[in-house]
Amino acid sequence: MSETIITIRGFVATEITSSTTPGGVATASFRLGSTARRFDQASKTWGDGHTNWFTVQGYRNLAGTLGCSIRKGQPVIVVGKLKIRTWEKDGRVYHSTIIDADAVGHDLSFGSANFIRTASRPALSLVEQPPSPEDAPVQDPALDEPEDHEDGHPDDHGPAALVIEDNDGELASLDLDTGELAEV
Repeated sequence: MSETIITIRGFVATEITSSTTPGGVATASFRLGSTARRFDQASKTWGDGHTNWFTVQGYRNLAGTLGCSIRKGQPVIVVGKLKIRTWEKDGRVYHSTIIDADAVGHDLSFGSANFIRTASRPALSLVEQPPSPEDAPVQDPALDEPEDHEDGHPDDHGPAALVIEDNDGELASLDLDTGELAEV
């Protein structure tokens, strides 16, 4: 049996729902709305057409990064295997369209995004594996010293941020909560 691989552009319609299977596999899902745009020659305006709805499911590493990267209302592009489920209840036939996602990313024709490569396991994994002895970090006594806080209260860290180099070679601060760039 061959699989139907599709690419869909649309907007995230729900918050990301995360869970694990009984076997311990991380999963994440969200609803995706994809609306066709049509140009009306008579009125010379663009209008919305029919909206197709999909449930997008991601597994393992993709599931972990979906929850960290994708938010309700954002434009995305999804590539995956299309599955159509049909069932009958109370004499009515129902259908659902599900995409088992291979890849999900922001649609950059609507804005910009910053990519941060994760390790072999997502930074915010839904299923934490116990560390193995060989993965244990070597403790450096200098790393246990508290950081100097020049201004403000020592416990006031503000929003979590990361300093990165932008396309022009300038340093920029990346707000880890919002994903927005700010000058340093």
